[in-house]
Amino acid sequence: MITVGWREWVGLPGLGVDAIKAKVDTGARTSALHAFDIREETRDGQPWLRFAVHPVQRHAHPSLVCTAPLADRRPVRSSNGAVDERPVIRTPLILDGHRWTIELTLTNRDEMGFRLLLGRRALRRHCLVDPGRSYLASSASGPRPGSSQGSAPAPPPHGARR
Repeated sequence: MITVGWREWVGLPGLGVDAIKAKVDTGARTSALHAFDIREETRDGQPWLRFAVHPVQRHAHPSLVCTAPLADRRPVRSSNGAVDERPVIRTPLILDGHRWTIELTLTNRDEMGFRLLLGRRALRRHCLVDPGRSYLASSASGPRPGSSQGSAPAPPPHGARR
């Protein structure tokens, strides 16, 4: 088991995202990734999604185009109580050198502080959460050097925040 804080840096290698800051939210059952320009397409008779993500918090660049098979569509109740149907994908997550597959709903989280929300289903059997601390499995500036999360993001300009 990995002990994590309420926010951590993680990788989503199946989507080409080396590092993205995640909010660990035990109050949420499902995990959600900020995505936009979501389009459904067919590959070999199977439904796939093409979508874009902004992996850096509070920044519109870089913008990464990702593709993944559509795993499901599910109704999800947001924090304001509204229910909407969201597409679901399955993708590997890397945290502190550990790798497992999680389900992510795709939704526009542009107004939210974090581009990735990790809910209980993603954390179950992998993580213990210390809600009073941050970056217990990663550093505040990005993935730990030497971890298998890929390269750390470039540091922000002096005085800038991620």
